[in-house]
Amino acid sequence: MKEFAQGDPFQLYEVKLLSRKRITGKVVKLEFERPPDFSFNAGQRIRIIHERGERDYSLISAPQETHLALLIRVVEGGALSPVLAKAEIGTSFFIRGPRGYFVWLPSERPSVFVATGTGAAPFISMAKSGVKDFIFLHGAKRIEDLYERPLFRGAAATYVACLSYPGHWPDADVFEGRVTRFLRDRLNSGLYDFYLCGRKEMIRDATLIVDEKFSGSSVYSEPFY
Repeated sequence: MKEFAQGDPFQLYEVKLLSRKRITGKVVKLEFERPPDFSFNAGQRIRIIHERGERDYSLISAPQETHLALLIRVVEGGALSPVLAKAEIGTSFFIRGPRGYFVWLPSERPSVFVATGTGAAPFISMAKSGVKDFIFLHGAKRIEDLYERPLFRGAAATYVACLSYPGHWPDADVFEGRVTRFLRDRLNSGLYDFYLCGRKEMIRDATLIVDEKFSGSSVYSEPFY
């Protein structure tokens, strides 16, 4: 796939942490300064570097916004996420980027976005940048883990929340089961452009389903670890 970044992915920038908001018990939203000459495309990621730790995170900002925002899952013992979750506002970090090829490509075929957990991050950036009328399968354990659900509901032609924990879900757009089960049992046959982001196990299983049920479709993926 074509690399769409306009900047130098190896250039080092120093940025300050502007804000931090706890979204759920293990997920936080961070906002950083945006260097004046930093450009990126919706869906791309940056590498954050701090002392001995470094990690890639997908941006949830739209390219037209004035800050760089991330949605990160705090992993106990992780190389960087615990530092980011506790850093004081104003702390300086270094970043490189933009990186990656996971960007939306206009097509005559319907786009199907499939995300689990913080794998929704690049799709948040895409929706904020004006991408719309896609089918979105939004996977999570519980309804509170459906990050930016109102944004996706407004931008998608079809929005389905796929919840893996059983419960009483009065919402009409909730499917009780994993995103892969919805793909296999509910999505109509046809040719699509599939965009998969989340854990590698989901991407593996979804790709197998696409190969079997939606032969001839395109698949673009971004694994989250």
